[in-house]
Amino acid sequence: MQHILDAVRAADFVKKMGHVRQLAGLSIESTGPDVLVGEICEISTRYADHKIKAEVVGLRDGRVMLMPYGEIHGIGVGSEVLATGQLPRIAVGEHLLGRVIDAFGDPLDGKPLMQASEYRPLKAMPLNPLSRPRIKEILETGVRCIDGLLTIGKGQRVGIFAGSGVGKSTLLGMISRHTVADVNVIALIGERGREVREFIEKHLGAEGIKRSVVIVATSDQPALARARAAYAATAIAEYFRDNGKQVMLTMDSVTRFAMAKREIGLSVGEPPTARGYTPSVFAEIPELCERCGTASSGGAITALYTVLVEGDDFNEPVSDMLRATLDGHIMLSRRLAQQGHYPAIDVLHSVSRLLGDLISSEDQALVHEALENMASYERNRQLIDMGAYRAGSSAEIDQAIQLWPHLTSFLRQRDEDVLGREQVVVQLRDILCNAGKQETQSDGVLQ
Repeated sequence: MQHILDAVRAADFVKKMGHVRQLAGLSIESTGPDVLVGEICEISTRYADHKIKAEVVGLRDGRVMLMPYGEIHGIGVGSEVLATGQLPRIAVGEHLLGRVIDAFGDPLDGKPLMQASEYRPLKAMPLNPLSRPRIKEILETGVRCIDGLLTIGKGQRVGIFAGSGVGKSTLLGMISRHTVADVNVIALIGERGREVREFIEKHLGAEGIKRSVVIVATSDQPALARARAAYAATAIAEYFRDNGKQVMLTMDSVTRFAMAKREIGLSVGEPPTARGYTPSVFAEIPELCERCGTASSGGAITALYTVLVEGDDFNEPVSDMLRATLDGHIMLSRRLAQQGHYPAIDVLHSVSRLLGDLISSEDQALVHEALENMASYERNRQLIDMGAYRAGSSAEIDQAIQLWPHLTSFLRQRDEDVLGREQVVVQLRDILCNAGKQETQSDGVLQ
């Protein structure tokens, strides 16, 4: 009987009601009810037995400001607003593996979903900085360029920066298929509806989906649903990490999350700042990113956030802030993509901030030598392409020219050409030690 008594004591027998007073765009203002920011409300419509869920996003002049999770058809002045007393949460558990769900945890793949036994709040507190173990283990992604020259560790947070159509989703799919992680949590935020199935079937594949949870919020959904998907994916990843799992969280894209938060902020009256982004955007993105990383449970969330660079301007506000927030950035180049160079990673403008902590000093010297030769070639590219450079003028440039075709061939990769990191390092060492000599010998020049 005790559990019945506890339920009765905890029950709220008084309904907290309010009424819609104004509707502008997707912003709904109501008089009452007595609610907290972030609380879920149900708004009655003119259609029988149909209610719309909305979230309290602000309080202004004694009125409650809400944004709906779905269409607002049927709402009018005087519509009842019922406070549910619930804060946003998501069902978590092993039953999510291999499934495609929406931002609310409902299945999108047409299969029934088991009843969840545990729920997590969407907005959890970040870990204590001193409780985070240092990142010391390498995470192999199956991408030669990343494993060899931009090595990342388990628990690192990295941004993939690119303009539209340069290959972000394709690179994410390749990493998701080949990465050595226990669980993949993939958030597709603001994607075209056509691309969702294409990503799952083409880029992720049957093997990749088995150990993955895919959370989808397409571009036609309200801003609140798109923002919620990012929080839901992070909460699910936290569940698996707290159970000691190595989790790969990929979010495509964090820019569309920022756009959704901008839309929400503007609707509740926040002042616009750089490129129309509201101040809360620049506060919530670091808050979201800081929830990833290592934990005392032994698990870790390695996060890959794609950043859609507007107008190929890598210094626009969201890109600039994320470069300062994350533990590394991978730049994709439109010039390389147009040349058929896949993956189109611009190594010279990319960096892993934990490279020095993850690899040996010998391997670091190897990486630096490769980058120096590539940088030397790029500095003198115009002279070389014009035929103005004369062989023998500079030993450094001569070596860069000899190594360039071998290094670019190393950086290009077909999907099936997957090697372990040790093999990648051996391959890179062979190029730097032997390719130049072979080139010179083939030209019949004295050593």
